[in-house]
Amino acid sequence: MSLEMALLAAHVPSICHESNVPDFQQDLVKGLKQMRDRINELQTDVILLMSCHFPATFHHYVDATPRHTGILTAMECPDLISDVPYDYPGDEELARKLVTAGQEAGLPIVEINDPTYIWDYGTVVPLRYLVPNQDKSVISLSVCWASSLEESYQWGVQIGKVLRESEKRAVFISSGALSHNLVRGRHHMPSRSEQAMDNQFIEYLLNGDYNAAREMLNQYARIAGVESGGRHLAALLGVLDDKQRAEFWGYGQSSGSGNAIISFVS
Repeated sequence: MSLEMALLAAHVPSICHESNVPDFQQDLVKGLKQMRDRINELQTDVILLMSCHFPATFHHYVDATPRHTGILTAMECPDLISDVPYDYPGDEELARKLVTAGQEAGLPIVEINDPTYIWDYGTVVPLRYLVPNQDKSVISLSVCWASSLEESYQWGVQIGKVLRESEKRAVFISSGALSHNLVRGRHHMPSRSEQAMDNQFIEYLLNGDYNAAREMLNQYARIAGVESGGRHLAALLGVLDDKQRAEFWGYGQSSGSGNAIISFVS
């Protein structure tokens, strides 16, 4: 098996620069650093990262660009994330295998290969902690707003198949929040009801009850306003198999959202 790990990761903008991270988000940073160490221990070759801030309208995009180089100023929060450089190798060959597998499964998967495309902060922020030396290949994946949760799940299934058949040691990252009904003031927690739903979803994951998590996701996404409508979580559940066990590394708030670091390894 070449899918070494799957990971749910946070990308809250206030952790972009570690010197500015508030106390209530330190557990998220600690968890990301622990996952950095795990990624290195696994001798990972390639990272596949699906970001909620790479929102596609009708298609699921796979970034097959051979090298990702740019300077990010986030349009959502240019006061927090400005002039942030990045430079990571890509993996054109593996990206194209993903595109082919998705298309053969009847899914609307489209390759992009454009060195002028600038990454979003949901991609850049977690990678600053997970791959700080910028020495591992990265394939960026979108979420698709026209996609149902079922379609996103089936795309995840295809991603998982390709990675397990690959000779490369891969880590899949789902970059996004759990509950996501935002309010002003980054210190605000989700409501009690939203926290309860976050906790139940996390409990299903930690117990390995991925079917229950998938069954819960539809209503959970609507009521708790899960980021991307839960599409990044549906894809994550599709990538996983029953042998991969969840481990919890941290939870923190950001402007009313709930964010978790959870790894899945065999």
